[in-house]
Amino acid sequence: MIVMFLAVLAQAAAAQPVKIVALGDSLTAGYGLGAGDGFTDRLQARLKADGLEATVVNAGVSGDTSKGGLARLDWSVPDDTTLVILELGANDALRGIEPAQTRANLDAMLARLKQRNIPVLLAGMIAPPNMGEDYGKAFNPIYAELARKHDVALYPFFLDGVAGEASLNQADGMHPNAEGIGVIGERIVPAVLEVLGRKPS
Repeated sequence: MIVMFLAVLAQAAAAQPVKIVALGDSLTAGYGLGAGDGFTDRLQARLKADGLEATVVNAGVSGDTSKGGLARLDWSVPDDTTLVILELGANDALRGIEPAQTRANLDAMLARLKQRNIPVLLAGMIAPPNMGEDYGKAFNPIYAELARKHDVALYPFFLDGVAGEASLNQADGMHPNAEGIGVIGERIVPAVLEVLGRKPS
């Protein structure tokens, strides 16, 4: 009887939808994309195709920096969140914000989410080449180093496979088009599933 009860509980838990909050900037917000073409919509559809009933919440704000993300972290991530995909820092690099400040902001966000027992998939970013070699050397290692420090999962480069590919980006050359978002979604899904302890169907 107890075994049967536990089995029912396990089935009920498995049926509960997962809530993922994508906390980021325009890359998360879906800048320049039509309805259903943004990162969160495409990720949610892709996870469902893999058999995972997930709600992916769009907490992206175009133009946001790591400082802005830290300021809105608590109200952007509710307590029932299963996983946060933290995608911030691109605008810091574009604006030439001191990498030490970006590091401090991301560090504080990861610490706060850890205190709340909310798992994180940290999405890395790479400084644009025009910022110079010294800036890149200070900025680019931030994500891997913070992932190790806080023992969180790392997706090394959010724009992997898309950056620099004209056919996968909008006219500005910085924001992915619908096809580019599809590439990002396909590539990041295995990392999301791994953090959630799931396997692709």
